[in-house]
Amino acid sequence: MRTDTIAAIATAVSDSGIGIIRVSGDGAIEVIDKIYRSKSGKKRLTDVRSHTIHYGFVYDGEELIDEVMVLVMKAPNTYTKEDTVEIDCHGGILVMRKILETVIKNGCRLAEAGEFTKRAFLNGRIDLSKAEAIMDLIHSKNEFALKASVQQLKGSVSDKVKSLRGDILYEIAFIESALDDPEHISLDGYCEKLEQMALSVKKDLGKLIDTADNGKLLKDGIHTVIVGKPNVGKSSLLNLLVGEEKAIVTSVAGTTRDALEEYVKLNGIGLNIIDTAGIRDTKDEVERIGVERARTYANNADLIIYVVDASRKLDENDREIAKLISDKKVIVLLNKTDLDQVVSDSELMTLVSEINHLRIIKTSTKENIGIDEFENVIKEMFFGGALVVNDEIYITSERHKEALLEAYESMDLVLKSLADDMPEDFYSIDLMSAYAALGRIIGEEVGEDVVNEIFSKFCMGK
Repeated sequence: MRTDTIAAIATAVSDSGIGIIRVSGDGAIEVIDKIYRSKSGKKRLTDVRSHTIHYGFVYDGEELIDEVMVLVMKAPNTYTKEDTVEIDCHGGILVMRKILETVIKNGCRLAEAGEFTKRAFLNGRIDLSKAEAIMDLIHSKNEFALKASVQQLKGSVSDKVKSLRGDILYEIAFIESALDDPEHISLDGYCEKLEQMALSVKKDLGKLIDTADNGKLLKDGIHTVIVGKPNVGKSSLLNLLVGEEKAIVTSVAGTTRDALEEYVKLNGIGLNIIDTAGIRDTKDEVERIGVERARTYANNADLIIYVVDASRKLDENDREIAKLISDKKVIVLLNKTDLDQVVSDSELMTLVSEINHLRIIKTSTKENIGIDEFENVIKEMFFGGALVVNDEIYITSERHKEALLEAYESMDLVLKSLADDMPEDFYSIDLMSAYAALGRIIGEEVGEDVVNEIFSKFCMGK
C-alpha cells in the first residue's frame, strides 16, 4: 500500500535535551535526503543500510538549522511498516519547529493525531487492542495501570480474543458445511459438543468481563469524594494525602465553597480525590451552591470518604449525609480522635447502619493517626485485598467491555437455542454475532468512524 509521507514532532514541545522529528511514508528517506548533509557532504541516506544512525546537519536551502543524528529505518521492519526516518536534534521549541517546517516544505504533510500508530494498525503490524494499549501506556498514572497496559501491548487481550474467535469460527464452519452437504457431514450428536464449547467460551468471556470494573479503576483511578460537615477535617485529609497544602484550612465553617480535585497515588493505587464543601443547611448563596455540588459529586463517586468529627455530636446534617451515601462504598474516618471523643461507637454504628459497603477507621489528620490503614482498606473494598498484575488479563477499555458483553449474550442465545432444540441455522446466526462482537476488539469488525475516533485521542507525534 503506497502512502503519502507524514511528519510530526514526536517528543514534547518544550525546551529539553533532545527533540525528535518523525517522518514516515514512501518518500520519507528521499525527503530527508533533500535537507540532510553529512560531515563530508557526500553521504546519501537512500544508499545507507536500514536501521543505521548518521551524524550530520539539517539545512533549509543554504541555511544551517541544527546539528543532528538521523535514524534510517526501511520498510517493513518499522513501527508503521513504512520507510521511517527520525531526526534527533537539540530540544529547543524553535529549532524543532524549524526542522519540521523544513521537512514539510520538502515533500511531507503534517501528521494527524495518532496517524503513525493508525498506519501501524492499517498496515497490519498491530491490532486495534494493541494500539489502544499504546495510548494507555503513555497515559498510565500508576504502576498497576502501567503493567496492565504492557500486558495488553504484549498481546494478552488480542491473543485471548483470537483464540475464542477461532473456537467459534470452527463451529460456524462445521455447521455451514453440514447444512450444505448433509450427505457427507452429519450433525448427529453435535448439539452436545456445541453445548460444551458454548459453555466454555461463555465462562471465559465472563472472566474477562469480571475484570473490567477493576481494570477501569486501575487505568483511570478510583473516583473518590470526601464528604462531611464543615470543619471536620476534610481539607486537612486532602492535604495529608497529597503531601502539600492544596486546600485552605481554617477554623471558620464554610471555608471550602467549591470542589478541589487532586490525583493521589497510595502505593500504586490511583485516587481521583475531590474535596467538597461541608454539607449543612446554610443561607449563604455561594456556600449553598457548593453544598449542592458536593451532593452531585457524591452521587457519581466510586468511593466516599465520610469524615466525622469525633469531638462533636452527631446531628441532622450527619443523618442527611449518611442517607445520601447509603448505596456507595464508604470509608468512615472518625477524625480528631486525639481530642476528647464525644461520638460513641454505638451512635456511629447506628448512623451508618444503612450503608451496605462500609469500613470505619479512627483517625487524626493532625497527628497522622490511622492513615496507614487507608490503602489496605481500599484494596479490600475494590480488589479483594490483593492487587497483582502478572499474567492476568485486565479489561481496561469500556469499548472492549461492551463487545465482550455482546458476545456473552450471543453465546447465551446459542445455549438457549440448544435447550429449545431449535434448527442448526439458529446456532450459526448467534455464533456469527459473537464472532463479530469479538472482532471489534481487535479491529476486524469496526467501521472507519470508530477507528478515527480511537486514534484522534493520540498525540500528533504518535
